[in-house]
Amino acid sequence: MPKESVTPEESVMPRDPVTHDGTGPLIHDGTGPLTHDGTGPLKYDGPGPLIFVQFYLDCLSHASYLIGDRTTGRAVVVDPQRDVNEYLATAAHHGLTIERVVETHVHADFLSGHLELAERTGAPISYGSAADVDFDTDPLADGQHLGLGEVDLQILHTPGHTPESVCVVVREHAADPVPYGVLTGDTLFIGDVGRPDLLSARGRSAEDMARALYRSTRERLLTLPDETRVFPAHGAGSACGKNLSAELSCTLGTQRLSNYALADMSEDAFVEVVTSGQSAAPAYFSFTSERNREARPVLDEDAPVPALTPDAARRAVDDGATVLDTRDPDSFAAAHLPGSVNVPLGGRFAELCGEVLPAGADLVLCGDPGTAREARNRLARIGYDRVLGALPANALGTEHVTSMPRVEPTALATRLTENPRPFTVLDVRGPGEIHDTGTLPGAHTVPLPELVARMDELTPHQHQSLVVMCASGNRSSVAASVLRARGFDADDLRGGFAAWRGPVEHPAHGGGVPA
Repeated sequence: MPKESVTPEESVMPRDPVTHDGTGPLIHDGTGPLTHDGTGPLKYDGPGPLIFVQFYLDCLSHASYLIGDRTTGRAVVVDPQRDVNEYLATAAHHGLTIERVVETHVHADFLSGHLELAERTGAPISYGSAADVDFDTDPLADGQHLGLGEVDLQILHTPGHTPESVCVVVREHAADPVPYGVLTGDTLFIGDVGRPDLLSARGRSAEDMARALYRSTRERLLTLPDETRVFPAHGAGSACGKNLSAELSCTLGTQRLSNYALADMSEDAFVEVVTSGQSAAPAYFSFTSERNREARPVLDEDAPVPALTPDAARRAVDDGATVLDTRDPDSFAAAHLPGSVNVPLGGRFAELCGEVLPAGADLVLCGDPGTAREARNRLARIGYDRVLGALPANALGTEHVTSMPRVEPTALATRLTENPRPFTVLDVRGPGEIHDTGTLPGAHTVPLPELVARMDELTPHQHQSLVVMCASGNRSSVAASVLRARGFDADDLRGGFAAWRGPVEHPAHGGGVPA
């Protein structure tokens, strides 16, 4: 990532998005320009007492925070990811002791590291007082102040995304009239607010939650000064909202002017706009939300993954395990164990696994040598902990393997013209992608997060060949492998829609499934 430089004024009121790819930091020392050195997270480590670090996990669009006071060495971590070594290393680097773990709400899109940090540090875990969890917590009251020394944290109850949602106002000095910033969790994003429709299974209607969110944004957050920096728990790509920006921070004043959900509107209008147009939530959300409430086992992110032989892997499959092949689509297509599901280890790996693999499934990893621990830890970030072991792909050999054809765009164009036997093009991109670009003539659309739940709609067409497509050929390999594991005759389009040079149509209603 190239170096960026902005003035201190621009760091308060950014004009251009500041993005982060999850591999290096933006560091702000509080006295000069914002720079990037490629070695860690975004940091504010100025001459005053406040030490503020934002960690960003790009593969889950997840932001977490360490806030410390250099005068006392006391610190808290807010909304931690499951693998917690980085928080401990950063705290040690700054001479800080983590004395509390704060959760802005019970998360659904990732399994939080509160239990891991509590075990490693002895720190209590705190939620808003409305939280309902199965382990000991130190609840946070509305308006409560947590003093770290000179640095002060004020808790605001902001229900709406969830009933127990809170925001954390950060002041470098308790008497500062303008806070340094506010950690908004999933209540307020850059460009959006948290979706209010994720708790229907727990008896909370989207309308009721949206009305609470309207009051939380107007009566709580928007009463803070415009100069207050906004630090959310998620960025672009997260399914916790529909319009999230790639920016990692902004100011409340800028959001007041640019965020559609903060526009001047009635409560009824707000309910309508924030409940409409939400994408299907990934299937693992409900599972992960419940796991975040449980006193579940902690992750040892440094533990090795047991090595399996091909025979041991096949025995595990015979006992009901699924082989998760984490190689790139071309390597998977060339040779893999029958019934394997291909989710490449890169990008939004854990999220894709959560969309197509059943929660709680026994998994056997198959991938490039040296990748098993990374795959195990990334799966653990969404609570998929039942990894039985790993089989290096170079141990597959040539026996007991199968292949999966990848269709070239030119060959598919010929098949569409000549149609030698019945087949269906299945587009697994999201409705927004298809709306923006169109799709292949006659294609049927089932977004990947809905594929498993809607598999029965395709069952009458198992005698037909399926050619699965996505944007680039990554999700299509995932979908085709899932379909093949369920007995379908499915290939995928190499290169996806980006490689297609044939005719395109724009479905009026986003397509459907074969009738």
